[in-house]
Amino acid sequence: MSTNGVTRVLVVDDSAYVRKVVTQMLSRSPSLEVVGFARDGREALDQVTELRPDVITCDLIMPNLDGVGFVTEQMARRPLPIIIVSVASEAGELALNALDAGAVDFVQKPTALASERLLDMSDELIGKVKAAAAARLRIAPPRQTPARAPLATPIAARGVFDVVVLGISTGGPQALRMILPQLPAALPVPMAIVLHMPVGFTELYARKLDELSSLKVCEAADGMEMLPGVVLLAPAGRHLSLRRNDRGAVVAHLDLRPLDTPHRPSVDVLFQSAADVYGGRVLGIVMTGMGEDGREGAAWIKARGGKIVTESEDTCVVYGMPRAIVEAGLSDRTVGLDRMAEAIMEHV
Repeated sequence: MSTNGVTRVLVVDDSAYVRKVVTQMLSRSPSLEVVGFARDGREALDQVTELRPDVITCDLIMPNLDGVGFVTEQMARRPLPIIIVSVASEAGELALNALDAGAVDFVQKPTALASERLLDMSDELIGKVKAAAAARLRIAPPRQTPARAPLATPIAARGVFDVVVLGISTGGPQALRMILPQLPAALPVPMAIVLHMPVGFTELYARKLDELSSLKVCEAADGMEMLPGVVLLAPAGRHLSLRRNDRGAVVAHLDLRPLDTPHRPSVDVLFQSAADVYGGRVLGIVMTGMGEDGREGAAWIKARGGKIVTESEDTCVVYGMPRAIVEAGLSDRTVGLDRMAEAIMEHV
């Protein structure tokens, strides 16, 4: 952030209308200043050198050099917080590739057209740009680098936890790509994850995690059973909660309700339902992300006798969600990203 407390933003988009609208949105905040524009990735690289912005918003589909190419090249030159602003239906795998390359977050355009509907994303964009200004950048490893081998499954008596529930947001896609491949296929408990991600991306992202991991990773579907070695990722736009069916098996339940949560899916909803079903045998993990989602759910888990592990500040991209847990006195243990998989195995 600039010394005067104002965050300098570079807006990168091949649409003049989008550049204008994004500037109008960001100008609503006195702590944000749009200092320049670029129409493609090549121009953006030059503008970064000249203007030295604090944060960049970037489209994905552009001529000459697209958003993924720009993120990759800029992170190699001088890492900066980059927020992808694009349409889910157009972006697809490109958005996930941009996050892999080091972009810190993603904001979904409500439309690809020159329309006032673009203003619908105003509050979200302002919030994410402000969070990005304070983000710790995690440099993405080269895509061909092999993942760390899975940890060994200890031969021991049944652990004290029957489920792992994990909440994560900004910086989450990169963090989960590090953690899940380290967990063994014989993970003795099921796992459920809420990741704040735009609608249209969670199924593709779950497939990518499944390819990288020896665990079975899939987007949660209604009625899907919670099984050891299986990771369910909450679909964007719907809450994931856990409940017992008529046979006594724990299954996933998807719902639009509650409607009054800041996020859908909500970490609080997942955590509370896990505590209701599993009692004190819940291990809750809260990792990098902006906001306070997970704090109420963590309190629910603790009240039932479960435990909460938070990611340490020095490895979080944004130390918001874990900070809320720690400051509420709800964290039992704090560990860095590099030791999170190990900590999960120690507990289960």
